Amino acid sequence: MKTCPLTYEPCGDFLYSEKGLKLLSQNLDNLELLSYTAAEQRAEAMARATKISIQGVQPKLSALLNIKESRFDLVDSGGKYILKPQHHIYPQLPENEDVCMRMAKAAGIKVPLHGMIWSKDNSLTYFIKRFDRQGHKDKIPVEDFAQLAKLTRDTKYNYSMENLLLLLDEYCTFPVIEKAKLFRLLLFNFLIGNEDMHLKNYSVIREGDKIELSPAYDLLNSTIVLKGGAEEIALTLAGKKRKLTRKLFVDYFGKERCGLTNKVVESSLQALSQAKETWFTLLSACFLSDELKGKYKKLLESRLKIIEL
Repeated sequence: MKTCPLTYEPCGDFLYSEKGLKLLSQNLDNLELLSYTAAEQRAEAMARATKISIQGVQPKLSALLNIKESRFDLVDSGGKYILKPQHHIYPQLPENEDVCMRMAKAAGIKVPLHGMIWSKDNSLTYFIKRFDRQGHKDKIPVEDFAQLAKLTRDTKYNYSMENLLLLLDEYCTFPVIEKAKLFRLLLFNFLIGNEDMHLKNYSVIREGDKIELSPAYDLLNSTIVLKGGAEEIALTLAGKKRKLTRKLFVDYFGKERCGLTNKVVESSLQALSQAKETWFTLLSACFLSDELKGKYKKLLESRLKIIEL
């Protein structure tokens, strides 16, 4: 029996479950294989790189969901989805990112619609729905923190978590609320081994008259990908990137620097603690290899002990 990459639930002999297809569209009864191999997707991403406004280390493609033809179509402009194929060096990045995003949602972190689809070579491609698009042509104003800090892609690591708080104070409508979100997101990324949350992986979005943190994106266990890096976070915290402690996260960052009340801090810690069982269930059900699942679970267990969850 097959497992649906949209829901992690059994789907019999079909590629996707009915529930998974309905997540994409209520009018979708089938979804064809993406008509590109992983290698062809990477080639397309390189060829289209100057035409689309998506950047980053991972190959990315812009796409539309063609409901009439039951397929994803690659486009140069106006795309509503971002597709990420298998990487030619780092194994199983789509499977990794997909389960991390599901784990974030389980912890009460807002994430966009996302999942994985089958390509014609039977490889999995990750997709995420763009949260900066509305309707057919409207764009929602979004700026990443590198733009806000006036830094470039080359200097996106040259910053601190403390300075992120200053950006929240300057640009967000209700900074205290956003600091609580950032606190939970920082803890989550440490727990899952995401050592690559640089400035371009944080953004603010304008929703009506309110400016707030965007839904989370680019969440990945980079530690198992990089085979155990020397750093634990991308941006310094109290001048450190490794050997981080619960006291540093909770007392220093959460309470002292973010100014969060004990109640707010405990609420985030409780949400993370309550998500633990779901996290391990997701890791068991996800599409990572048994080897990477084992490494992920071992890392998660060790980080939970550090934060005392």
